Amino acid sequence: FSGCQSTYHTTRVVEPNGISVLKSEFTYLKKEQPVQRAYIIVRSAVLEFPIYLYKFSDEEYAAVLMKCSHQGNELSASGDHLHCSAHGSEFTNKGVVAQGPAEDNLRTFKVTPNGDKLFIDLRA
Repeated sequence: FSGCQSTYHTTRVVEPNGISVLKSEFTYLKKEQPVQRAYIIVRSAVLEFPIYLYKFSDEEYAAVLMKCSHQGNELSASGDHLHCSAHGSEFTNKGVVAQGPAEDNLRTFKVTPNGDKLFIDLRA
């Protein structure tokens, strides 16, 4: 179960137009065997909220700002969904409202795989 693994956080510097993350940050060793994380949390000193980066495949990722669209609280990640502890809103791993009171989907960012890196485009 992806919800049973501990959440991995990485801190990155914002580059012009976005953030780069190494694909290898999705991999960790368990009993000396490589295991893939389903998601990581990306933080930066210049971003008010972290970004939830979810891996569907080596070429498909979703990047979602962890700010609830209901009243702006920081969301928590649990496996393939995001949860707001303030009022109970839930969102899918693509930022789509799964349960209210939130009515609007979350802000998402385009993710472009480029060799051993992922580029999260922060432009609107």
